[in-house]
Formats: sequence, structure tokens, C-alpha cells
Amino acid sequence: MSIPPKLVLIIAEAALETVPKSLWRHPSVQRHSERRGKPPKFLLLDRSYHHTAMRKLKDGEKRGRPDIVHFSLLEALDSPLNREGLLEVYVHTVQDFVIWVNPKVRLPRNYNRFVGLIEQLFQLGRVPPSGPVLLRLERKTLSRLLDEVQPSRVVAFTREGRPETLEEAMARLSGERRPTVLVGGFPHGSFSEETLKLADRMVCIDPETLDAWTVTSRLVYEYERAISLPTRRLRRVS
Repeated sequence: MSIPPKLVLIIAEAALETVPKSLWRHPSVQRHSERRGKPPKFLLLDRSYHHTAMRKLKDGEKRGRPDIVHFSLLEALDSPLNREGLLEVYVHTVQDFVIWVNPKVRLPRNYNRFVGLIEQLFQLGRVPPSGPVLLRLERKTLSRLLDEVQPSRVVAFTREGRPETLEEAMARLSGERRPTVLVGGFPHGSFSEETLKLADRMVCIDPETLDAWTVTSRLVYEYERAISLPTRRLRRVS
């Protein structure tokens, strides 16, 4: 039986970044810095703590939500697709950093521990500091990442896309040599025009906006179905 193609998942324009220098002196950032015992430049921007500081931040409505990446990665990495070695995951951030995610990484379920891990990643460029790399951070545009990934087809899931069920979209992708999907890692708004230009196809899967982790979990499952992965796995126990 032939091996199905890997699905490349990119959580794009993710609301994941350290506190911008322009906000370091804001009272809410200073208070959070004191509580955490870390300089502002080493803290993740988080709307839960920095809401007032973010009011005048450019594209502020799309920023400061590390939890979106956390939930989405948990959904993707714990999937049978990933356990079979058929999923490749990257996070592209709003500030044009890219995180390569080792498929074997076991991310903390606890959000505060996840935040500490990502803060270490932004500070050191890799996690852990030595030994096999589980997460790697590089300054990189989405365009450059796609050049390196070399997708045969890129599908962006967006409200601006053509209406299509996820079952149809993933069945179509399952026949590709290097299928790649873009899921928005931000709370509000849409992909930038620059991002949309990189997609071969834009697909809308629901009349309402769905959370990134919901889209992630459902598209991974529909891809599993498209390549008959549930049946393949169950044969091992029959």
C-alpha cells in the first residue's frame, strides 16, 4: 500500500509575538513584567494582560493571542495524522517569524507553561537550548517559507474564499504531491492581501467565522478520512 502524501499545515499571520518596544513603558506592561519577573522585551504580547496598551497598536485587533496557537497546535500534534508521520506543521507569525515544530514535541497542556516555553523560544531561537530541537524560530516571511516547503498546491481557508465543504476541499488536496493549507492564527479580521496572493485557492467552509483550532482539528480529520487513515489504523487491531 502506497504511503499518502504529508499534509503541510501553516498557522499563518499568527497573533504570537513579544511585546513591541513601543509598549515597554506602558503601565499594564510594567505591572505584568514585575509579576512575571521578566523584562518586557522577553514577554509575549497578550491581550488578557496588555489590552489597554494595545489600543493604539497597528492591527491591534489581530494581535496578542498566544492561546490561538496553543490550542491549534495541541489539536494538530495529537492527531492520528501526526502520529503516523503524515503532518508537517509551521507557525508563521504576524511579525514574520516562522516556528518549525518537531512532530514529536509534546507541548504543555497548561497555557502558562506554554507561554514560558514560547518566551524561551523567542529569546534563544530554539527549544530546548541544547540537544534535539523541538521548536526552532527563524526570521522568515511566509513567501520564503512556501519557497522552502515547495507545495504542489496551497489552499487558504478564509471567509473570502469559494464556498466548499471541508470534505470536498480535503479530498481534492489528498491527490496532491505536496498539499499545503493556511489557517489564520489571529482572532479577528482577514488574511492580508500579500498572504492571499500566495494561495492557489481560497476556500470558505462555513458562513460564520470559526476559531483557528476548530478549523485545524476538522481539516486534519477530513484529510485523514480522504486518505483512509482511520481504516488503515483499525486494520492493525482487527
